This record gives sequence, C-alpha cells and structure tokens, in this order.
Amino acid sequence: MKGVKVRKNESGSPGFFSTSFVNYFFFVRFAGVFNSFNMHKSSQYLSILAILLVSLYGCSGPRETNNKEVQDSLKLSVMKTDFGTVDNKAVFLYTLTNKNGIVVKITNYGGIITSIVMPDKNGKAGDIVLGYDSLNSYIAKNPYFGAIVGRYANRIANGQFSLEGNKYRLAANNGKNHLHGGIKGFDKVIWNASEIQDSSRVGLVLTYLSKNGEEGYPGNLQVKVTYTLNNHNELETLIEAETDALTPVNLCNHTYFNLSEADTNVLGHILTVVADRFTEVGDDLIPTGELPSVSSTAMDFRVATAVGSRIAQVKGGYDHNYVLRKNAGEYALAATLFDPRTGRQVEIFTTQPGVQFYSGNFLDGTINGKGNKIYGKHYGLCLETQHFPDSPNQPSFPNTILKPGECYSERTVYKLNTIK
Repeated sequence: MKGVKVRKNESGSPGFFSTSFVNYFFFVRFAGVFNSFNMHKSSQYLSILAILLVSLYGCSGPRETNNKEVQDSLKLSVMKTDFGTVDNKAVFLYTLTNKNGIVVKITNYGGIITSIVMPDKNGKAGDIVLGYDSLNSYIAKNPYFGAIVGRYANRIANGQFSLEGNKYRLAANNGKNHLHGGIKGFDKVIWNASEIQDSSRVGLVLTYLSKNGEEGYPGNLQVKVTYTLNNHNELETLIEAETDALTPVNLCNHTYFNLSEADTNVLGHILTVVADRFTEVGDDLIPTGELPSVSSTAMDFRVATAVGSRIAQVKGGYDHNYVLRKNAGEYALAATLFDPRTGRQVEIFTTQPGVQFYSGNFLDGTINGKGNKIYGKHYGLCLETQHFPDSPNQPSFPNTILKPGECYSERTVYKLNTIK
C-alpha cells in the first residue's frame, strides 16, 4: 500500500554452532595430526598451530560463547497440539513460550490468539485475554475473540462500495452495514500454518488465499500473518497481503484484554491513547467523515485515564477509531493499558494510522469463557490497530485500496510489562 514498505522478517543472530563448532572441530583434528608427529619436530608444528589459532581467534585468544544468549534461546519454545476439526480439516493450537514465563497460544482457526499468560506484580501468572477453552465454543459463538478480522476490519456503510465505476455489494451482517469481513470472514477460516524458531524468537506463520468474490470482495487476495514472541516480552503481529485486482484491505487482530484475568470488569484499567482526534460516528457507528478534537471531551485519553471515569458520557460506551498522532506508515506508540490492581501493562506500537477502542459494550453475561468465567458488560476491551472504518466510502480518509503489484504490510507489537 502506498506509504507502507514491506518489512523483511528478521531471523536474529546465527546459531551458536555456526562458528565455534567449526573452529573446535578444526582444532581437534589438527591436534590429532600434531600428536602423530615425532617430538623432535614439535617446535615447528607448535609454531604452525600458533599461527592458525591466531588466524581463527585473533590476538585476544579464543572467543567465548555467550552462555546467557545460548540459555535464553533454549528457553524460547513453540509447541503444536491438536485442537479439533472443522469441516473435516485439522485445527491446531500453537503454544509460544519465552524465558520470562510469557505464554501465548494461537490457533490456525481464525488466526485466534486464545491465551496470553503473564505474571502480575506478585509473580502470579494469569491469562489477560478473553476466549474459550475449546474450539467448539469458538465455532458456536465468538464475538471475534482474538481473531484476525478481514478482508475489511470494522464497518462499511450499507455493505457496499464502488471501484472504478463498479459497485460491489457485501454481506450486511451488522444491521444494514458490513462488519469485519462478512458472514464468513477471516476469523472463521482455517489458515495454513508453519512454525518459527530461532535464537531470538518463536512464532507462527499463517497464510490464507481469499478468492475473488469471497464475501463479495473483488480480486484474489493472498494474506500472510506472522506472530512472533521474543525474550523482550514483545508479541508481534505482522500482516501482509497482495492482490491481483483492486480491492479494499484493512486487517487487524481483535484481541479482548482484561489485565485482571476477567475477575472484574476493565473500567478500572488506565488507558492512554496517542491521538488528538477521533472518527466521529452516527448512531449506527458509521463515520460522518468528521475528525473532531478529543480536547475537553470524554474521548480524551492523551493523559492516562481510567476507562470508566467518563464512559457514562459516551452513548453506548466506547467504540471509536482514534486518529494516531504520527506520520503515515511510521512505527510508533499507539496506546498503553495499565491495571493498577495487578501491575500488568500492555504497550501497543503500530504502523497503522488508527486504533479502534472498544469497551466491550455488547458483552452481556451470556458468554461463559475460559474456566467458566462469565463475561459481562465491559469485562474486556479491544485496542484494534487498523485503518479507519468505512474508508472505501470516505475519500478524505487514508487509502485502503490495494492495487496489483503493491504489498500491504502492517506491523503491531504488544509489549508486555509488569510494574511493581
């Protein structure tokens, strides 16, 4: 997409065997040869050995292996287990773990992050995202818990848009409007999956081909989502896509956070959003096209503020896109969520131009989540990094039309911290 460059995946530093093992092997072989010679030639061969060792290691002597780096890399792991079947296709659950005890679970059904476990200020591990214990529950009723949503995240007015004089009609699955890709969006498909593990990170690569006409969208869209976890407690989501025809694309992850492990609602969480303006919407949550200032309104989270402190002033609760204070395509801090009760904090960095803050207004107590916890109103919140809602029908909004030959590439990182 214009203004967004393709980001190459970083594989980290080479494995520790690459140089030290070869040098050690060479030394042992040479020592063996040296032993077989007569002792009267020892001084000659000692000189040769000294020269070779200097060439291998330099004047400072043999390089020491960084044991800490080696041990840290060994503590990074990814594990694959069965999670069930959908339409006779196998579904798997992938568990990513780092040296600090951060555990992230992801399934290739919907690209869903099912669990993020991290310690609180007392060292107690707990799950900070909403979801289910079983695949069947995700299939039966899922308000997009943890999923990759698309081909267009958020709403498109009246389920239609025009491109080069052609009108396209999409499924109206949110009243008269189109939401999160339609009736069977990316949150309900099985993605192809492959694991990543190297010295600096573990992760999962998910790919999916959305065919021309799927849910009404034009063009074949090849999508790639790369989830990675490192020892800096950074969970990264890199979403890339290419098309063979003009098509709107807006992809994001839809995780619901509750840093208190859903033992209470999120109204006491402290939120900061790096945005001076927001996308004004009407009663149907479709943008009016105006981008008013947050100043002196209940929408202002430029200074850390409790989620519930002014929520009563917002009709229906928060479900608004914030215009991030940064340049197009720039990777920068978007939001910070902190729970004083547990000391857990999530910082969100992104290349996306907006973040949708949704305060779990439609959670109504009818969902039994993980551990049979009941998810009531405001028991989770979303901070969805994205382009703006209804952009295909709003010419003044940042472009979401992907062209053949271009690459959509958007990066979001969740930095997980504990404040004691």
